[in-house]
Order: sequence, then structure tokens, then C-alpha cells
Amino acid sequence: MTDQDVSTKTAVALDAEGLSLKSVSLWQITWRRFFRRKSALVGLGILAVLVFIAITAPWIAPYDPYKPLIGIEKVQRREKPCIHLLGCPKDRPQHIMGIDGNVRDQFSRLLYGARLSLVIGISTVSFAIVIGTILGAIGGYFGGWVDNVIMRIMDVLLAFPSLLLAITIVTVLGPGLINALIAISIVSIPAYARVVRASVLSVREMDYVAASRALGGSDGHIIFKRILPNALTPLIVQGTLGIATAILEAAALSFLGLGAQPPTPEWGSMLGAERNQVFTAPHLVFYPGFAIMLTVLSFNLLGDGLRDALDPRLAHVSG
Repeated sequence: MTDQDVSTKTAVALDAEGLSLKSVSLWQITWRRFFRRKSALVGLGILAVLVFIAITAPWIAPYDPYKPLIGIEKVQRREKPCIHLLGCPKDRPQHIMGIDGNVRDQFSRLLYGARLSLVIGISTVSFAIVIGTILGAIGGYFGGWVDNVIMRIMDVLLAFPSLLLAITIVTVLGPGLINALIAISIVSIPAYARVVRASVLSVREMDYVAASRALGGSDGHIIFKRILPNALTPLIVQGTLGIATAILEAAALSFLGLGAQPPTPEWGSMLGAERNQVFTAPHLVFYPGFAIMLTVLSFNLLGDGLRDALDPRLAHVSG
């Protein structure tokens, strides 16, 4: 019997008063565990706001994030934030996060940066999960020299700090956002390959796998239909936490000038462009830095909540 088969069955749980019994699916139990964790709900709430901002950025951004305001408004480079409700003179144009060094609205660029950062995190982790899952499943299922070759390659990649390896790959491929995404995806593959391999090794000798093999099931059918469903839980948790890491690494590459190139509104490149103005125009460093911190925090909190909710050792369920 697979974990997937077990998850379709029901568990008995006490209701809110602890008096009567009712049937509750294991997925319902998981969601109840998740929603009982305040930190996970905070992460989910922050992420929901970020997704909303990313989707609606073209409508809520007051200015074009790429074009300077020269000739449009009388503003100066690195002008401080101006909010009319907080006492800024009415004769000055309102820029709630100020003007950057190229006379562009900082708030508009920050909104578009949310869209780019989420795309970077999700796309790189999705690619890494697909490749890592395939490699880990093949190595764990077939074992022998196949497993040794794949895992030794993964060990070589893990031997280097991920950011340093990403910098090396981007240096070879050339600066640019696409090359940065490729580099981050490559350095993320070993983590998912090892997770899947561990799951495959733990279930490949189970009775239901042997039965499927005896009935003439192909290797592909056994791997993808019988074994991999058991790896979904650790992959979900690892992927959620991995998105935060990918966003942080992409920002670091852009900060160093190896990722997104000007005038792309990416938080790391915004930090890198104004890093020397931390004392003269601190708002240009604070806002993108805070946005990166908030995004990484939301995914970390969400990942921790999912890990706790999906942990089978947490058997106690309250209605």
C-alpha cells in the first residue's frame, strides 16, 4: 500500500468539543495543521500581497519603471520621498519612495521588481525540481554505477558554495538575467536530486513496487506512478524554501552586475546601482533591501509551516 493510497483513506479526529467523532481526510488534517501555525499564515499573507502586487503592477505603478522623468516633472536625482499626506508640499510631485540616480520613480520600479523576483524564484526552482527529480529517481531506482555517477556529479556541485558556483557559471556564460537563471537552476539541482533519491531508496523494495514489477510494469511506470508520489511531500517543502534561496541568489548576482542588467527593475540591481549612496540617499538602498528581506521571509515561513503540517509524526489532530 502506497502513501498515496493511505492518503485517500480517512482518519478519525475529535471535533471542536472533543465529544463526537467524524471522518477527516489526511489532506484536511494537513491543512488544519498548517492553518494552526501563525508564522505560516504570516508568510502566506505576505506572499499573497506580493503576488497581488506582481499581477497588478502595470495598473498601480504611477510611472513607467524604465523611463526617466526628465522633461516630464521637475525632479532631481536621488530626491527624497515626497508624500503629500505626510506634509510634503503640494507644489512638489508625489513620489512615495523617492527618485533614483537615473531620475526614475523608485516606487514604480519596486512594484515591477516584485513581478521579476517571483518569476525568477519559481522558474529556477521548477527547472531544478524537474531535472533533480529525474536524476534522483534514476540513480535511486537503478543503483549501481548509474547511481554512483549521478551522485558523484551532485557531490561535486555541492562541494562549492552555491553562490560562488553561480558566479563562476555566469562568468563563463556572460552577464545577463537568463544566464543568471540558468546558473541558479544548476546549483539548485543537487538538493532536489538527493531528496528524491532518498525517497526512492526507501520505497523501491516495498511490496507494492515488487508487485508492480511482477505484473510487468515498466521501469518508467514504476518510477513515476508508484515511487515518485511518495517524494511529493519533501519536494513541496524543499521547493518552497528553495524559492527564497533562488530569489536571494538572483539578487546577489544582480547586485554584482552579473544578473539583471540596467534598466531592468530588479531589486538586486537597484541595490547595486545605489550602494554608494547608503548615507546620502538611504531610501534608495532601504526599500529594495527590505523588499528582498520580506520576500525571502515569506517563503521561509511558508516552507516551515508546510514542513510541520506535512510531518507524519505530528499525529495529534484537533477538530
